Amino acid sequence: MPASLIWVLHIILIPALSPFYVGLTRKIKARLQNRTGASCFQPYRDLQKLFAKDEVISEDASWLFRAAPYLIFAVTLIVGASIPLLSTALTNPLTGDFLVVVYLLALGTFFLALAGMDTGSGFGGFGSSREMLVAALSEAGLVLSLLTLALISHSTNLTTIAATITALPFPAFAPILLAFVGFAIALLAETCRYPFDNPATHLELTMIHEAMLIEYSGKRLALMEWASANKYLLFIALGANLFFPWGIAHTLEAGPLLLGLFSLLLKAAVFSTAIAVIESSIAKYRIMRLPDLLFTSFIVSIIALGLTL
Repeated sequence: MPASLIWVLHIILIPALSPFYVGLTRKIKARLQNRTGASCFQPYRDLQKLFAKDEVISEDASWLFRAAPYLIFAVTLIVGASIPLLSTALTNPLTGDFLVVVYLLALGTFFLALAGMDTGSGFGGFGSSREMLVAALSEAGLVLSLLTLALISHSTNLTTIAATITALPFPAFAPILLAFVGFAIALLAETCRYPFDNPATHLELTMIHEAMLIEYSGKRLALMEWASANKYLLFIALGANLFFPWGIAHTLEAGPLLLGLFSLLLKAAVFSTAIAVIESSIAKYRIMRLPDLLFTSFIVSIIALGLTL
């Protein structure tokens, strides 16, 4: 199969699938709480509704408020094209380094926080300050967990890491599983899930992500919500194909690529189920308790890193 066609698939796969996995997580949470819940396809309908609505923009908003949704959405597309989704035969030497991917995601968070503060809203201001606190504290655990994989693979390229981890014997997975614990905590923090944030709330005392979006409406709000869903699936794909890369294709032939796609869909469903179970089992932490959990991610990743040296 031509490499150009696979690149196109990489670019469209994340935005095409991300609303479904957000809806799947909500559906499983609802069933665990003895509720019927909305369909897994409800996020697609929500985006369609928002794209059809008019926008109301504050007179105090600058160009940054207007441009941020497009910038943040574009960042998620670039990251989607940079990480191993279907095959390890498709390398991206330009943006495929794990540090580039981590800091591209941090760039999106930076613009999100700036956009939250841009209109001078009190909600946007405290949401941005909380978001930057969580992002700053989770970054160490995220980088060190991926650095553990990079040291094991002797490469910082994400595609090379996925190819190397696939060939490792089972006993070599002890530090990888430990690093995954640190990554999983960072995943919950970076994607605004329990116990760090409640993605369904609009209460002043609990909002982080939603507080930054409260001044948005219409098409720009749709792009922000879509970019947030993209980031959720990007982290799931990173966890699935770097720490558990079995099933990913090693060639660009149609058969292995279809198997790689099926493997990604299945692992993303397992991750979504696990996140729904976690969110249904614990309460949201108070903001002052979040550094303790993020420090745990840092310590676990340090231990995993030490085991590889």
